[in-house]
Amino acid sequence: MGDKRYRTYAAAQVLARFLLRALPRAGRELARWREMAARCPDPVLRQMALASIAAKKFHCQGGSVFAVRAGRFEREVARAIVALQTISDYLDNLCDRAGVQDGESFALLHRAFLDALCPGAPPGDYYALYPYRGDGGYLGALVRACQEALACLPGYGALQEKALSLARLYCSLQVRKHLPWPQRVKSLVEWLEPLLRRLAAGLYWWELAAATGSTLGIFALFSLAARGGSPAEAEQVLAGYFPWICGLHILLDYFIDQQEDAAGGDLNFVAYYRDGHEAAARLRHFACRSLELAARLPDAAFHQTVVAGLLAMYLSDPKAQGQEPSGAREELLASGGPYAGFLYRLCRGLRRAGVV
Repeated sequence: MGDKRYRTYAAAQVLARFLLRALPRAGRELARWREMAARCPDPVLRQMALASIAAKKFHCQGGSVFAVRAGRFEREVARAIVALQTISDYLDNLCDRAGVQDGESFALLHRAFLDALCPGAPPGDYYALYPYRGDGGYLGALVRACQEALACLPGYGALQEKALSLARLYCSLQVRKHLPWPQRVKSLVEWLEPLLRRLAAGLYWWELAAATGSTLGIFALFSLAARGGSPAEAEQVLAGYFPWICGLHILLDYFIDQQEDAAGGDLNFVAYYRDGHEAAARLRHFACRSLELAARLPDAAFHQTVVAGLLAMYLSDPKAQGQEPSGAREELLASGGPYAGFLYRLCRGLRRAGVV
């Protein structure tokens, strides 16, 4: 009982610090990048940059929870998270919304994502193969901001390669999933098959693809680096996050976007399940497995809050209401337990207030 009370208190502390410190800090960081995005000379890049912040700000807001456990480096971790996630969302728009389908240009653009994780790395000509180029220094500034913040973290040098290993998977996914349709799935399956065999976790290829598309494992490493965590601790954290918590994150994202993606002809990994019942069952499995693994990690209350928060954030989105089968949202939310239900009600309030 004492351990349960401690975890309840620790979870309440995480939530309070997130609402009162991390969330406002993320908002200030985003406002700064929004101002710079508005000054991009090229109208296409300006539109893509502003749209990524307007439509996807909750990615940065949610990710900023990892700054809560960063101690005296809370500001630096928040800055790194917002910069890297803004790079992610901006590049996703450039690959998905600007009418370009060139894998080589996508790979070069995503060099910025990798460089952001390497303090001191010189900036590249990321737009060299892309038809639009004049961003007024926006992408380079995001890369430098992340590099400078990470350079301040006492344990980042020891964990950098682990962050890069996740980042390489992320970038490989982004390049392949935006290829023309005849190549897209073939390229994804061929790339993922060896990794599926190594993991031996009983996953479908699209579930592993979803896991590679999450930035949460990288953010968890940022938080650990702020506390001077060791590579052994990083391995323990990553065993919980990849593929399970990361997979839950992106599968939830695709779950709520099913109708929108079908109407737009966009790739949606949840659509590869046999039907809505299988999809709902697999997402519940991911949620239960994620909570089970989170409970085994150091600072378990924090990681359990992350999982419950994912369910709350995505399932409180109005788009979740219309997904099939009927009742899937409620069953998924129930798999997260009472705390997920509490966070769900909180997220609904934040949405009504326009905070997220």
